[in-house]
Amino acid sequence: MEVEAARATADAYLIGVYVIYGAIAVGLTAWLAKTLSSNGAVFLEGVFEDRPGMAPAVNRLLVIGFYMLNLGYAFLILKAQRTTSAIDSVEVLITKLGILLVSLGAIHFVNMAIFWRIQRRHEFTELPPPIRPLTDPMPKTG
Repeated sequence: MEVEAARATADAYLIGVYVIYGAIAVGLTAWLAKTLSSNGAVFLEGVFEDRPGMAPAVNRLLVIGFYMLNLGYAFLILKAQRTTSAIDSVEVLITKLGILLVSLGAIHFVNMAIFWRIQRRHEFTELPPPIRPLTDPMPKTG
């Protein structure tokens, strides 16, 4: 009987951790997706200025990928060991959120690197063609 009561208490703590973590993970991912989407839209419009419909389409696809990747990862790391006290539960919650935030930050920097490469490629395509030298650098000897 005593073991069952301890297990029920541990389960109650764990359910609380799951609910709080799930709410924070979904809310944080939604907020980040909205923020990145609105700021990324300006960037993508500059990259795809010659193809006006492309920027919003790429932005939507990036947001969908962001949701799938981040929420999928958040749910994968959700599982936790049973806890025996409220303090242990809070520590599990903080650890899970820390892992999630570090992962989201890493994914964000990967995204920024990809955007930077896209921008650099776009800048190189807009460079004027090289001009021919006015004089021949190697005079013919004969």
